[in-house]
Amino acid sequence: MRCDVVAVGTELLLGQITDTNSQWIGEQFAAVGIDSLLQVKVGDNHGRIVAVLTSVLADADAVIVCGGLGPTHDDLTREAIAAVMGVELHRDEQVAEVIMEMFASRGRRMPDNNLRQAQVPVGATPIAQTRGTAPGLICPVKIAGVEKVIYAVPGVPHEMKEMVERAVLPDLLARSGEASVILSRTLRTWGESESGLNERLDPIIDRLEALGNPTLAFLASGWEGLKIRLTAKAATAQDANTLLTTWENEVRGLVADTVFGVDDDTMESVVLQLLRDRGMSLGLAESVTGGLVAGRITSVPGASEVFRGSIVSYASEVKFDLLGVPPGPVVSEATAAAMARGARQVLGCDVVLALTGVAGPDEQDGMPVGTLCVGIAIRDEVHTRSLRLPGQRDQMRQMSVITSLDLLRRTLLAS
Repeated sequence: MRCDVVAVGTELLLGQITDTNSQWIGEQFAAVGIDSLLQVKVGDNHGRIVAVLTSVLADADAVIVCGGLGPTHDDLTREAIAAVMGVELHRDEQVAEVIMEMFASRGRRMPDNNLRQAQVPVGATPIAQTRGTAPGLICPVKIAGVEKVIYAVPGVPHEMKEMVERAVLPDLLARSGEASVILSRTLRTWGESESGLNERLDPIIDRLEALGNPTLAFLASGWEGLKIRLTAKAATAQDANTLLTTWENEVRGLVADTVFGVDDDTMESVVLQLLRDRGMSLGLAESVTGGLVAGRITSVPGASEVFRGSIVSYASEVKFDLLGVPPGPVVSEATAAAMARGARQVLGCDVVLALTGVAGPDEQDGMPVGTLCVGIAIRDEVHTRSLRLPGQRDQMRQMSVITSLDLLRRTLLAS
């Protein structure tokens, strides 16, 4: 069973309101195994709403429409659905009575236009309103001779959620004739391009495309890493998880060197856990990133169990005077190593990650923009690495954060 989502409201297109309804509905559909392949936003225009509904129903078995059920002149969902059904609107007296009683119970005068909400397409079934004045609708419609259904729910989130849970999901499951579960698992990677990962996973991708379940997709997330998402559909959550585990192992067999975490893991949370497991404390010495690494580290709950602090030695004199870096050019592996040793002594920690480099706009110490030098001190050992990172100033600095943390992660795993 496929049910797509249409959100109605010009305010959504203007960016005045964020469409959180579609996201929530997608989550609910996935939890019960209802496929949803398309989410569309459309403004308050009768013709365009009709066109979108007609287009969506050409492929989907059902569509759920959020918004446009209010009492004002620009609430056009009822009229548009009636047009798609090829029927007239009629006044549902039971719905009208509920609306009037709501106003009476609050001691308020009811504007006449509120009774627009009692207009129902002929053949549609109202979904009783319990939190607001707008009822929902279940509207059977025949498209090219095929029976389909349109659901209409209010745009107000708490009203929408209650109706979807109470009426829409049970009706969809009854129509589908079977219940299933859709689950996803996301492998978080760093160190390989999207095209590179795709090439390495080609054998698995070909097999999955032939099977159709589970599916594999790439999600590029900038300096959060590149995600490989596996999505499985099965009769039960246990069966879906078994499928995901089987194919996760297949994927890891080809790209395990790039995988640093799963689902909600971040590079910083993984690094902190590795240090916690080893009973080690962490310190930072930052130049090119100016405290960005510390910001990422301290965003993780429980970071204080591991993290001692950071020295943002942005000026060369601070490197010389506080960290004991020898005077001279400051963008080099030697400087990164000296920063790491100095910070370990100042902060009294087991491990230090140090970064120096050139974010731009101009080169420094004869080094081009994009140069990153990393020093990692683990007790009495110091490891260094130089890299060239792409992007403008802000992108290069953010890429430096996750790249250096990944180097620390790999060093910890190897030590």
